[in-house]
Amino acid sequence: MPSASTGAPTAVGALTSPSPQLAPGLPGYRRMSFALFTAGLATFALLYSTQALLPAISTDFGVTASAASWTVSAATAALALCVLPLSALSERFGRARLMTVSLVVAVAIAALVPLAPNLEWMIALRAVQGAALAGLPASAMAYLAEEVRPRALVAAIGLFVAGNSIGGMSGRIVTGWVAQLWGWRAALAAVGVMALVCAVAFRLLLPRARHFTPGSLDPRTLARTVRGHLSDPLLMRLYVIGALFMTVFGAVYTVIGYRLVGDPFGLPQGIVGSVFLVYLVGTVSSAAAGKLVGRLGRRGALYLAVGTTAAGLLLSLADSLTAVLTGLVLITAGFFAGHAVASSSVSRTAKTGRAQASALYQSAYYLGSSAGGTLGAIAFHSGGWAGTVLLGLLAVLGVVSVTLYGSYAARAAQQREQRRRLGRNPGRRPVFAEIRS
Repeated sequence: MPSASTGAPTAVGALTSPSPQLAPGLPGYRRMSFALFTAGLATFALLYSTQALLPAISTDFGVTASAASWTVSAATAALALCVLPLSALSERFGRARLMTVSLVVAVAIAALVPLAPNLEWMIALRAVQGAALAGLPASAMAYLAEEVRPRALVAAIGLFVAGNSIGGMSGRIVTGWVAQLWGWRAALAAVGVMALVCAVAFRLLLPRARHFTPGSLDPRTLARTVRGHLSDPLLMRLYVIGALFMTVFGAVYTVIGYRLVGDPFGLPQGIVGSVFLVYLVGTVSSAAAGKLVGRLGRRGALYLAVGTTAAGLLLSLADSLTAVLTGLVLITAGFFAGHAVASSSVSRTAKTGRAQASALYQSAYYLGSSAGGTLGAIAFHSGGWAGTVLLGLLAVLGVVSVTLYGSYAARAAQQREQRRRLGRNPGRRPVFAEIRS
């Protein structure tokens, strides 16, 4: 007799079957995409709100570039440290609820940052703000992995990452021009208002989660899940790739303002802020990550992202504004493509504890950002822009090494599996076409 467990189509089964996952063309997909886009926009706008203002902050507080860079690094480091515990809360209380609370707290802190009386207070407030924002990235990735069909996942995450790039761009442009007219404190206040609008739009548009099942807050369960992810070689490679890509990006965009306001360019603050229009390239490359993976495979897409980033770093060495801007375009395109591919691969690889898997990726990613910002400023102080480029090239070489090792490990695993099968079926001829990564 058919039963519900057999999946037989009965009237009761039809009523209790889960709602289909979202995909392009289905109701709710556009609302979900735009809601997560606004969340990504607010996250990057707030997280990197001081980055384009570092020269002005250095001048106002009378500190060095490496000291001022901590207004960025403190936020990203706090996010990296808090993303895992907050992702555990999302397993219990829901992705949408945690993302909403995170945005509300981060926007409230944004109202206080412009009032900081000194650099120490600003760094402390920025660390709290980064910790609040930690509830967004991993929860968003887990929400998408649960609510979106697997074939549409790369494109959906690409749109979220595109929101990151738009947020990074618009936040820097707004702060650049507002700072030139009314000072950097007014610029930070303007970013806070923009983030508030995004938070309201996110809450109104995000569809109710239909595939979320509350999990346990048992620390032992969380520890087992984390150990399982950290023992997965593929996930570990993806975490390292995300950290290295972000080291390049954090170093370049923390220091680029100092280079452009100094010799031989001498650009005003508003123009320096407008340089971040190149983030639009990141919007396109991250949204196109799904097509790249379809044509080149995941490793092929990563190699293309690495080559593009390295070419941009080398081109930016020239003392020509056109060359520097073209280099930034290539760096941005390569970074966002690589990030979209790596982060979507994490969501597809993790079969359980997706929020924790995404949280570990985000921890590595933002630790890379924090390290890149601080080390990039130190390298710039020691060796000028060439020092920052050298740091970026070393990180790019690391991505290549990890990806090559992944290809070798995958090939070796397939060969072992084939030998095992041939051992059980000695009459079978080898099928070498199966040994492909």
